[in-house]
Amino acid sequence: MSHQKSPPPTRADFVAFEEVHSRWNDNDVYGHINNAVYYSFFDTAVNRYLIEHDVLDLQNSKEIGLVVETQCQYFAPIVYPDLIHVGLKVTHLGNSSARYEVAIFKNHEDVACAVGYFVHVYVDRLSNQSTPIPQKVREVLQGLLKDS
Repeated sequence: MSHQKSPPPTRADFVAFEEVHSRWNDNDVYGHINNAVYYSFFDTAVNRYLIEHDVLDLQNSKEIGLVVETQCQYFAPIVYPDLIHVGLKVTHLGNSSARYEVAIFKNHEDVACAVGYFVHVYVDRLSNQSTPIPQKVREVLQGLLKDS
């Protein structure tokens, strides 16, 4: 099966950035940050952005976003102690879901080392039933909207 990659995005393709520090134990036996760790970077960046914009309280928010789908495409390795900048944008904002496009940039490089997406579906914390995205959250996510 042939799989053709699109060229990696650049920083200009994203609306906001979150900084994440790589850790010594993120490296694997091959000498670079393990592919599974990238998903942790995505999750950390999206949730930190929501916390910083006062629309996610980890202990008390009535509605929470659950990850229902994620994907990552790799272009170049990163290694500890690289500083990671996660580019964020929202490319779909539905009634109860949001799709984030995310990219991993190392240090101050302009071209992404990896790119992917991350889908949140909002649910009521207690019932775990789908619920509309809260208005305050929607307003924050609208600030990240950008066509892919």
